[in-house]
Amino acid sequence: MKNMKDFSLLNNDLVPQHILMPENEVNKVLKEHYLDKEQLPKIKITDPVTLEIGAEVGDVVKIIRKSPTAGEAVIFRLVIE
Repeated sequence: MKNMKDFSLLNNDLVPQHILMPENEVNKVLKEHYLDKEQLPKIKITDPVTLEIGAEVGDVVKIIRKSPTAGEAVIFRLVIE
């Protein structure tokens, strides 16, 4: 049996890719879409994937999902308490 420390949610095909975004990239995306950070959809700090990637409250996570129509769908989420 594998050690649980070797287990990663991100290695599961059903879990989309989650990327912690640097602040300069966040600002660029927000400016492109005329948004404030608080207008982004939210993801909780207690979400298993946010815990795994080391996200903190106020960070923005880029989620890349496979899409049958678009190929890839990119979503940005603000990490909240």
